[in-house]
Amino acid sequence: MHTPVIQEETSGCGIAAVANILGKTYAEMQAIANGMGIYASDEALWSDTQYVRRLLAQAGVQTSTSEIPFVAWETLPDLALLSIKHHQEQGIHFWHWVVFRRMDNKPCVLDSASYLPANIRYDFDAMQPKWFIEVLRA
Repeated sequence: MHTPVIQEETSGCGIAAVANILGKTYAEMQAIANGMGIYASDEALWSDTQYVRRLLAQAGVQTSTSEIPFVAWETLPDLALLSIKHHQEQGIHFWHWVVFRRMDNKPCVLDSASYLPANIRYDFDAMQPKWFIEVLRA
């Protein structure tokens, strides 16, 4: 497994999560996103799921068409975009994107947050996912 991509912008978790799925650097993914009119600083994206789907689709990666409620870690697909740290501000939903991945039947979460001591996480009890987007092919 490659070293997880760390987000280089406060609100760049979606760009970093897609970079982690596609095996790109943050700068490469940021350039692709910016070329598509997607900017981490755009507050409209902070509570939107379409831009990560668009970034994956441009690379030929399919995703589930809707957000699937999180039930249990064991029931997640082998690769998924996961929403954690859900909160509301003035009625708008916000979350932090992470990547759930199962490799050799061992689950882990790639978390791009720069303040973490380790960006490959196994502390599943500390994360409270709300829903996920299945990544069907990468």
